[in-house]
Amino acid sequence: MRKKLPIGIDGFEKIRTNDFYYVDKTLFIEELLQNWGEVNLFTRPGRFGKSLNMSMLKCFFEIGRDPALFEELKIAQEKDLCEKYMGKFPVISISLKSVGGLQYDSALAALKTVIGNEAGRFRFLKDSEKLSIEEKEAYARLIKIGSGEGGLYAMTENVAAVSLKTLSLLLEKHYGQKVILLIDEYDVPLDKAFQAGYYEEMVNLIRNLLGNALKTNDSLYFAVLTGCLRISKESIFTGLNNLKVHTISDVRYDEYFGFTNTDVDELLEFYGLSAYKDTIKDWYDGYRFGDTDVYCPWDVINYCDELLAAPSTPPKNYWANTSGNDLIRCMLKNASLTTKNEVEELLNGGQITKRIKQELTYREIDDSIENVWSVLYATGYLTGMYVEQEDADIFRLWIPNGEVQRLFCELVEDWFREVTRSDTTRISRFCAVFPTGDTDTIQEMLDDYLWDSISVRDTVVRRNMKENFYHGMLLGLLQNQDSWLVKSNAETGEGYSDISIQTPDRVGIVIELKYADDGDLEKACREAIEQIEEKKYAQGLKRWGTKKILKYGIAFWEKECMVVMG
Repeated sequence: MRKKLPIGIDGFEKIRTNDFYYVDKTLFIEELLQNWGEVNLFTRPGRFGKSLNMSMLKCFFEIGRDPALFEELKIAQEKDLCEKYMGKFPVISISLKSVGGLQYDSALAALKTVIGNEAGRFRFLKDSEKLSIEEKEAYARLIKIGSGEGGLYAMTENVAAVSLKTLSLLLEKHYGQKVILLIDEYDVPLDKAFQAGYYEEMVNLIRNLLGNALKTNDSLYFAVLTGCLRISKESIFTGLNNLKVHTISDVRYDEYFGFTNTDVDELLEFYGLSAYKDTIKDWYDGYRFGDTDVYCPWDVINYCDELLAAPSTPPKNYWANTSGNDLIRCMLKNASLTTKNEVEELLNGGQITKRIKQELTYREIDDSIENVWSVLYATGYLTGMYVEQEDADIFRLWIPNGEVQRLFCELVEDWFREVTRSDTTRISRFCAVFPTGDTDTIQEMLDDYLWDSISVRDTVVRRNMKENFYHGMLLGLLQNQDSWLVKSNAETGEGYSDISIQTPDRVGIVIELKYADDGDLEKACREAIEQIEEKKYAQGLKRWGTKKILKYGIAFWEKECMVVMG
């Protein structure tokens, strides 16, 4: 049997003991040990393997772990390093991705649960001969369940704030060895708090938790934190001078998050899917971390899994997250003409130059459009590289691949639909022209809408995606006429017409769209009309009892259009 693909599994031990396919990133351990600072922060977009790498570190360093997990992996060849470090440290490992809620109290309870559960792994401390009575009592406060707390941990907020430092001290005393601290998704509680309106309280809590654990912790050997954004020092790392930050623009560790080209080649060969390499590259490659081109692992694994079940499966969007989408929607909603032109440039395969702020607070995101560009870069919606070494904050940015480009197109369509719906008089007038056959007015009004919108035109965008974009835009306009039956890609003859309409007056309308790659709108319109006739798209409308049928060929090119009747 071939190995299973690890979809949604970010536990290293589970992958290694249940015959899942593993892309070997274990030399991350060697590079970390060669270059570590006391506190190491790695910022990467979501779904690029942060949690799996943290689980790998835990399995490597923690006392009592099975060294067989690393057999035949690259790190096992570094025998002196393994002898010195493997299984030699107490490890505290937490993830903050579940810390959130509609109110601060809920988020605090979630944090207590994370800390209490982790502390509960070390129940031997209750009976440790190395600890004093007071120290055992301090441990008991971390794991105590409150009788009136509905099964929740009873520790106070003050105890929670010093919990990681307390646990470090107790573990060092028990083992006679300093502690490695792993904190995954450190910025998620701040994001959730910002969205829910208790940001100040959460900033204060996280600042105290991290300050105690990372700044004044004599029991700490080193710490590793991961997250999407680099939260500013002033916000939560006040006074922390031992922080070593590795963002997506840094060369160090650039190949250890995400899949490299070699990783993907080996995976595709293993599963007999090498024939799909070009498609996978177009859709899921294109991210630039340091000096390395990187694929999104989540996308590659999910698409390969679907291909193994159904080889004709087209690529799709697996990665995008809701919060990032909301940020783009907000940007489009408030976009100036300059910003709309910049989005258009990106959609059409171009690049824009921006000053990227690598250190932010969540409160600053909405302060300026420049901060939004910075967040889109940090979260993987855009990728890029330094323009020049003299100013490390100036970046050339672009959309990384087909998946994100499709997402941008869909969000622009949604934005355009929302904008046009708000002008009910104008849109009603536009729809009312179609049953009259007034092509001049339709064309004039479409031109106006195109001027207000963001167009997809560049040759880097596939023709069908360009046609789909304009199709979605026109469909959104026509669907505002509530009394009409408007169908998209409905079978109306010997195929599927782009748009078909039935009105209450029994008027039928068939619309075929074309994108004029060469700018010849007249020729594209002619082809659209010919397709309507050849495929007999009007036949279906006749069967539905329409008394009058209008056939429109509409061609688009950049922000121009032409409308003809057949």
